Amino acid sequence: MDRTDVMGSGESMNRLLAIAAIGPDSLPPRARRLAEFSLFDWMVVARAGADQPVSAIIRDLLEKDGGTPVATVIGGGKRLPARAAALANGMISHSLDYDDTHFAHIGHPSVAIFPAALAAAEEEGCSAAEVRDAFLLGAEASCRIGMVLGRVHYQRGFHQTATAGAFGATLAAGRMYGLTPVQMRHALSLVATRASGLKSQFGTMGKPYNAGIAASNGVEAAALAKRGFVSCDDGIGGPQGFVETHSDGPDPEGPWADPPPQRFIFDDIKYKLHACCHGTHAMIEALGEVRRRRSIAPGDVKRIRVLTHPRWLRVCDIKAPRTGLEAKFSYILLAAMAMQRVDTAAEATYTDALCQDPGLGALAARVEVSGKEALSDTQCEVDIELAGGEHIESAYDLATPLPEEVLEAGLRTKARGLLGEATADKLWSAVAALDGVSARDLGALLRD
Repeated sequence: MDRTDVMGSGESMNRLLAIAAIGPDSLPPRARRLAEFSLFDWMVVARAGADQPVSAIIRDLLEKDGGTPVATVIGGGKRLPARAAALANGMISHSLDYDDTHFAHIGHPSVAIFPAALAAAEEEGCSAAEVRDAFLLGAEASCRIGMVLGRVHYQRGFHQTATAGAFGATLAAGRMYGLTPVQMRHALSLVATRASGLKSQFGTMGKPYNAGIAASNGVEAAALAKRGFVSCDDGIGGPQGFVETHSDGPDPEGPWADPPPQRFIFDDIKYKLHACCHGTHAMIEALGEVRRRRSIAPGDVKRIRVLTHPRWLRVCDIKAPRTGLEAKFSYILLAAMAMQRVDTAAEATYTDALCQDPGLGALAARVEVSGKEALSDTQCEVDIELAGGEHIESAYDLATPLPEEVLEAGLRTKARGLLGEATADKLWSAVAALDGVSARDLGALLRD
């Protein structure tokens, strides 16, 4: 008996392969609908991020490398090899940090998986509907393997978007390349030796780079497997595999208690309606609820206490943000912004000058952020103490399900704010009619 049989974690590979083999007729309508929302949202934030400095840097590097032009690069008007396009598009679409989040493993599925799926699909001439389905299965796989790795993996400093996301990107690209079950096993096992990404990069250009390398690694592993590249039998749950080497507290069985197609945990995907770290959104909503109840002048605030899950304190609790990027990861500054009605949804808000605003700085200095183990990743509690001694309390939970019509309205409003009404509506129309759209058609919408 080998060690994987003893530990049980070797089954993760077989379960990922089972996800990869799910046919389109077995995909539930709600999961598919949410995958379409994610596709629309991804295209919107990708187009909106096309002019960011990090986007220009990666396009310049990859265009000089050259290669066979088979896949779209967002915003550059050009096409590049699939692996290069996946790298660029993962970075570009995560450059604003305005994409979806799944809290089961604290990762951003779309920016790691759609770039891989689309690049491979353009190369192979697949349909947009196939891209959507490949993304859904890849996202489900990344969430499940992220849960196997456990919270300790994230707490140790690994960025799940890049680590768990690489497995989802590989599965999605492998679907587009038509890998056999044996080839898919080799691809998933191979990407285990490539998957990487650290939270130390948060607040810098290195964070979107994490998303790009996940997508690129997925295309590379799938493309190699398609060509006959052979890996070990199980680089994920086997001896000295990814789970054993990257997690001190894995959960090899729990995440598979209700596997797809019976249940898709992707259904719990959350979308950003504020252009900052998702860990701060519950706080912003809680403060917004207070603001809607009554008007509070900044000078009347003695102290704002914020309670969040302790793990967020190592992610988005920058005490002295210096740049617009760092502002997105600063509870205290974002709390001040929310109280002073600064638009947290507008990307243009997050400038270096914002961090030097004396009024915001004075209020931010009166914000205290603490961890509370009893709260989930999606919950936050706030207590506003006024100068006269009155306390105003509020709480919010991002896990509260929103009706599809509310999600659609919110995402379309966000899109129009980022891209303008005409472009936003054009992208929505394409996603709403996926059965008549090709992957290359989607690419053309992103090249402009």
